[in-house]
Amino acid sequence: MTDLGYARHCDEVVRQTDLLRAVLVDADLTAKVPTCPGWTLGHLARHVGGAHRWVEAIVRTKASEAVPEDQVPDFAGPGDAEPAALDAWLEEGARKAVDALRTAGPDAEVWSWNGDNSTAFWARRMAHETVVHRADAAIAAGIVFEVDPDVASDTIDEWLEIVAWVQSTGTDEQVKELRRGGGRSLHLHATDVPGAEWLIEFGEDGFTWRRGHEKATVALRGPLTDVLQVFYRRLPADSDRVEVLGEAQLLDFWLERSSFG
Repeated sequence: MTDLGYARHCDEVVRQTDLLRAVLVDADLTAKVPTCPGWTLGHLARHVGGAHRWVEAIVRTKASEAVPEDQVPDFAGPGDAEPAALDAWLEEGARKAVDALRTAGPDAEVWSWNGDNSTAFWARRMAHETVVHRADAAIAAGIVFEVDPDVASDTIDEWLEIVAWVQSTGTDEQVKELRRGGGRSLHLHATDVPGAEWLIEFGEDGFTWRRGHEKATVALRGPLTDVLQVFYRRLPADSDRVEVLGEAQLLDFWLERSSFG
């Protein structure tokens, strides 16, 4: 696994927010975000900034249950007509979240929706939440999305862990259906980063995954950033930037059922 560690996750929350802000600074905030139906770039910015402030409140108060949004200071953020204020609000929210996380340390017990009631969960989650929404912003703005290989790998690892956890709870009907893939497998293979490969195997009890290079029922191959974007449904699986070898329907089966939330 490539878990980057608590300090790096905290650093990435700030860094990825700064990179997102750079995309938004001269963008049309009313532009639609194709990968988030119904959202504009302004909505996306406020979603990310609101998430940072929500997590800051959870960590700062060592909450034992979800904090209502109306109890989060300045949760809503400025409107599209105030781009400079929105930029400053994004920067401040990321910084406040990270300040709270660093003060608390990785092992403090706080509420989470995932069963991992630690600040370490939230540092990692906010890092990758910001990475993926930065991809959304880049797509909407028509610019190239790039991310460091170790961050991209950790983003894939984390989502596999989250989907596996949801599967273990038996509460999501879409994820439950992953049991119907029995006896087949999916291989993710980054062609530009040695070792960035994953094998997802489907069984009657659900799926398991591990890092590795093995023959599978279907393989998704391409540059790591593009594999990440397909995996998160930010890039179509039939894009000419990636290659799908084998039973393409199985890849579609995974993507359709692992896209909850």
